[in-house]
Amino acid sequence: MLLLLLLLILLLLLLLLLLLLLLFLLLLLFCSCCYCYCYDTATALLLLCYCYYYY
Repeated sequence: MLLLLLLLILLLLLLLLLLLLLLFLLLLLFCSCCYCYCYDTATALLLLCYCYYYY
């Protein structure tokens, strides 16, 4: 029973990691279509980039 619970927690963590990876990929996609100014990697990961669209 405890093993099953541990497996479930591990699966949830893996899902969360995949979701974060997806968010990061979406950020990269978003930043490829506009000018993106990120102070550092942390702000980029927090999706706090200043983006200016091409005109």
